[in-house]
Amino acid sequence: MGCDDKELSVLITDDSQIAELNHQYRGKAEPTNVLSFPMSVEAEFSGDPKMLGDIVISADTAKRESDALGESLEHRIDRLLIHGLLHLLGHDHIHSDEEAEKMEEEERRLLALIMEA
Repeated sequence: MGCDDKELSVLITDDSQIAELNHQYRGKAEPTNVLSFPMSVEAEFSGDPKMLGDIVISADTAKRESDALGESLEHRIDRLLIHGLLHLLGHDHIHSDEEAEKMEEEERRLLALIMEA
């Protein structure tokens, strides 16, 4: 993925905390499954160019989704982690159907790599 020397912070939390973050940073007062916070351009000049960003996953929401999808919680969290990572790397699924398709394809590719390991 071209980011071998990058660092990533991951927080697995509950619906209450992720709802607070979602409200604070996105103006949506509800829990979500995953949030990504890329390091700003300014961070590249502040002495920490290796930090890619932060990913926050709600274990509560992930559990509900894994149950609904009939997959393990571990598999669902893997998928959410990949999704968040792709956002940190600049992928977007909201503004373009073409970009959404590319992002889904990359999610499937990376998930397959994890499943092989």
